[in-house]
Amino acid sequence: MEGAGKVNISELVCRDGCKIGMAELDNPSSLNALSYPMLQQLYEALVHWQHDEGIACVFLHSSGSKAFCAGGDVRSMYRVMDSVQDDVTTSHDVPLLGCQATGFLTDYFSLEYTTDYLIHTYPKPIIVWGDGIVMGGGMGLYIGASHRVMTPQSQLAMPEINIGLYPDVGGTWFLNQLPQGVGLFLGLTGATLNASDALAIGMADHVVASKDKLRFISCLQQADWLGAEAEVLVDQVLASLGHQTLAEHPCSQLLPYLTEIQQVCQYGSLAEVCQGIASLGTKPNVAPSWLQRAQSALSSGSPISAHICYRQIRQYRHETMADCFRLELTISVRCGLLGEFHQGVKARLIEKTGQPQWKFATVEQVDESLIDRLFTPLWADNEHPLQHLEAIHTHGILSAY
Repeated sequence: MEGAGKVNISELVCRDGCKIGMAELDNPSSLNALSYPMLQQLYEALVHWQHDEGIACVFLHSSGSKAFCAGGDVRSMYRVMDSVQDDVTTSHDVPLLGCQATGFLTDYFSLEYTTDYLIHTYPKPIIVWGDGIVMGGGMGLYIGASHRVMTPQSQLAMPEINIGLYPDVGGTWFLNQLPQGVGLFLGLTGATLNASDALAIGMADHVVASKDKLRFISCLQQADWLGAEAEVLVDQVLASLGHQTLAEHPCSQLLPYLTEIQQVCQYGSLAEVCQGIASLGTKPNVAPSWLQRAQSALSSGSPISAHICYRQIRQYRHETMADCFRLELTISVRCGLLGEFHQGVKARLIEKTGQPQWKFATVEQVDESLIDRLFTPLWADNEHPLQHLEAIHTHGILSAY
């Protein structure tokens, strides 16, 4: 696989003999996008470290400061999706199990979601150093960590509406944990969050300057892991370094609009919510570009993606995390076979025309029965690839992949 990237796995020995598990995403040509081999490496290391009594914590970061991780390996997905497009009919029939694309998409998303779930449920501190771009699949790794670190330059986003996908990697669960209305807004607009806003709404825990990364690692190596609770120790080190960066925090972009966003996103149909977002006006003394980019992304994004996101937030807010990942595996595979995701990647990333030909022009025109089919399970419960998700991270089951 060209440009597959790698994850550099190592262990640092601390002063008291404990060790830090180090995992570095290394795929710079793709902004550290997650290839299947990278996910395999990371998953295997995490499973090994959770059972190694000598490992005190895990530090997940990336090479360079431009991006922690810009998402999943959508270019490889595009190549397999391209092979089935002649079979997708104008009546929106979706090919099901048995084709090569289904197999690749099922394998990729199963491994990605299992890795994300493992991070959410990990028994030891996982520190994710989210420097630079943290989007899509990168958010899947970032959001479940016990210690989510941003730098003043970080940008978080779930921008899948731009490519005809939807907020996956656990978005059904974590977007529903945000203040009322905010998760729907972020999913529908792909809006970016800077460090100040991510802290304010609970999507980040600490902000530390990029230049202090090595200093932070050194502090962990000098720590007394045997004499303190690990999570508390990490919090103390991060809080100390974070206090020194308060003056560098960026100006809030979301908070000036928070009340209005919550008002237009809490109630009403999808069409009404979209109209409400479009009607939001810029505020005096607040740079208008952030809101305008969000509104533009919604208006030019996939109407099918908007419907998926709306249903995620409105109908699945009480599902368990594991059930959210199981639901998303069905939706993601079906999206890969439908053609909308293929069209979005083609226009935005492959041919770079910037003008995808969506199946529907507006959210009002979307056939609701199509959305119903996207949410219809592909597998019986006892055949679902993630049926044993709660046990996979404990036992390190990789045979399914």
